[in-house]
Amino acid sequence: MKILVFGRGVIATQYGWALEKAGNIVEFYVRSGRVALYGPAVNLDIRDARTNAKGDAVKLTWPHQLREELAPDHDYDLIIVSVRHDKLSEAAAFLGPRVGGATVLIFGNLWAVPQVAAAPLPWNQIVWGFPGAGGGFDAQGTLRGGLMKVVFFGTMGVPLTDRDHAVRDLFAAAGFSVSEQKNFQAWLWHHFILDAGFAYASLIAGGARKVPESPQALRGIILVVRELLPLIRARGVKLSPVAIVPFYLPLWLLGFALKKALAKGTLARAIMETSDSPANQRELKLYVGDSLAEARRLRVRAPLLESLEPLLQG
Repeated sequence: MKILVFGRGVIATQYGWALEKAGNIVEFYVRSGRVALYGPAVNLDIRDARTNAKGDAVKLTWPHQLREELAPDHDYDLIIVSVRHDKLSEAAAFLGPRVGGATVLIFGNLWAVPQVAAAPLPWNQIVWGFPGAGGGFDAQGTLRGGLMKVVFFGTMGVPLTDRDHAVRDLFAAAGFSVSEQKNFQAWLWHHFILDAGFAYASLIAGGARKVPESPQALRGIILVVRELLPLIRARGVKLSPVAIVPFYLPLWLLGFALKKALAKGTLARAIMETSDSPANQRELKLYVGDSLAEARRLRVRAPLLESLEPLLQG
């Protein structure tokens, strides 16, 4: 399959590498001037959990193909869009007249209404997914992070199409495990408030790498999710009991479970320890700020997020 990855961020780069390694042709679309800035290759120092739960060490210099133009008559089979949630509408507006016959995989967080965020794109060519990866670029430009085995897919209330099946088969052939989510809009919004909880924890702890050793930060993740669950309901989405009930278990039990999940040596811990770049810090503030703005719009109380407002200005 010939694939264009939109942007060359942390998620896009790791999946681009994995999909090329699986035998696909992969190129990256980047903004004007970025080809010279990025150069012909990227240094990877990541852990790959497709064959080993703890993640096999991958340290290499990967030559990649970058381009700064995209004509409507391109021959890409798939365009992967993995951008910050606040940049999705902008990316969709750019790609709308340039999609051609390609499938577009929207592969990341979503907080807007899907039909609004992706309005410029042909709806019947969109596939919805979510990555299981993370990390950051260090000061020298090396990407440090990790790829989990699982990737998440779902639809917006319609049956699976041939495009949906083709993209799932692509990731399965590359060694990933596909997890199908029935109500993907609800799943994505639920995941967003969970990320807002992790953002809150990282900000009060002084960095993502400090969260696993901070009982206050671990509790904060759960408490933020609890105060934002009414926000999801206020948006008209009914979450399943499976998604809600775990967050109302005793705090000490949930804190213990989180601490174990983020124990030293786990891939999740390794990803958190590489996620303190300036770009990631800006994204953490976006999760908090955008969740808080929506809570205020719908008159849902969010005192923990409100307490971080002074930090959001920096």
